[in-house]
Amino acid sequence: MEENQKNWHDKYYKLLFLIPVILTIFSIVYMVNFNSTHGDFIYKDISLTGGTSVTIYDAVDAFQLKADLSDKLEDINTRVVSDLFTNEQKALVIKTKSDGDLTKQVLEDYLEYDLIPGENADFEFTGSALSESFYQQLLTAILIAFVFMGIVVFIIFRTFVPSMAVIISALLDILMTLVAVNLFGMQMSTAGIVAFLMLIGYSVDTDILLTTRLLKRSEGSLNKRIYSAFQTGTTMTLTSLLAIVFALFVVKSFSIILTQIFTILAIGLVFDLLNTWITNVAILKWYIEKKHGGGN
Repeated sequence: MEENQKNWHDKYYKLLFLIPVILTIFSIVYMVNFNSTHGDFIYKDISLTGGTSVTIYDAVDAFQLKADLSDKLEDINTRVVSDLFTNEQKALVIKTKSDGDLTKQVLEDYLEYDLIPGENADFEFTGSALSESFYQQLLTAILIAFVFMGIVVFIIFRTFVPSMAVIISALLDILMTLVAVNLFGMQMSTAGIVAFLMLIGYSVDTDILLTTRLLKRSEGSLNKRIYSAFQTGTTMTLTSLLAIVFALFVVKSFSIILTQIFTILAIGLVFDLLNTWITNVAILKWYIEKKHGGGN
């Protein structure tokens, strides 16, 4: 049985490698086209563009309000906050790029009563300059984190190809997750950018586990070490994924921020399974077999 598994993987791992290659090409083409169309790599919400967020603590039809006010408020989006157990509407969150005074006036005219901060509503306004500053700082933080991650990986393995395989897998996790988020039409907030920062950590742990098992251990055949790493690594990833998916179902009714973070992490972990156990395995297996003249 083990010999059959070995022969199957030896025969098809290069063919399986075409799956992430095709996804990578699609992701790059999509992101280049997206950037040329939208002038950025993500859809931004008001925390990154500037605008007004209003929370109304009354039962208001979110879909009807959005339809009626879409021509009066710029880029308006609505979200209902509900009780976790009864599903009763507790609040309505309205986000728009329009300024605070205009938003308040339009909503009061539509609802036909005054919105009083701290009583039946809350208002939050973010300036465009401050939002852009947050955005640039978060992107810089991601870049710095990725650079330091790459340095640590090179220090640990001190070999170019295996180290690059870890970095490439982490980069592809981020790229493919970004494409998926855009395809879903998700408007990224500051919390979403932070989720991508967290994803770097989630992405490299199984890659480092795999690379350590293959390069720093010699017991057993190459395929046996791959399978051992696969058992441990997938258990780690699936455990995290199940916990995140469960948390996502719990928080989606009352927390926009946590919903976005958990959604991005869940998507990223799915792609991490692909890029660790197909992309990274293929690169490492090719490297080790070439280095040892046919494997070990």
